[in-house]
Amino acid sequence: MTKYLISFPAAAMQVPAHELAQVGRDAHAVIEEAKAAGVYVFAGGIDESVAPTLVAADGTIATGGYTWAPTLNGGFTVLELASYEEAIAWAARIAKACRCDQELRVFGLDTQS
Repeated sequence: MTKYLISFPAAAMQVPAHELAQVGRDAHAVIEEAKAAGVYVFAGGIDESVAPTLVAADGTIATGGYTWAPTLNGGFTVLELASYEEAIAWAARIAKACRCDQELRVFGLDTQS
């Protein structure tokens, strides 16, 4: 089984305010389906009200992330699935619920973790 990251940046979700509650219900319904199917690992979103902290190897910290990198925000779902085709099908279900395209990525297996 392979773990897949299904995600979207915050700017991709262009949903009118009056539809947000329904989007939330639809997205949670897909997550409940993933849990029932036994493929759910975790899901959530970046809390944009909390600034990232950059931590160096010597323990020094700086407010903000990498200045040269795009902002990391939006929603994330990790599912453990038998095939890439199955991952595409779940990503499509999440895209429909969230009303925006989803990026699909494969996690590499780290046998030491």
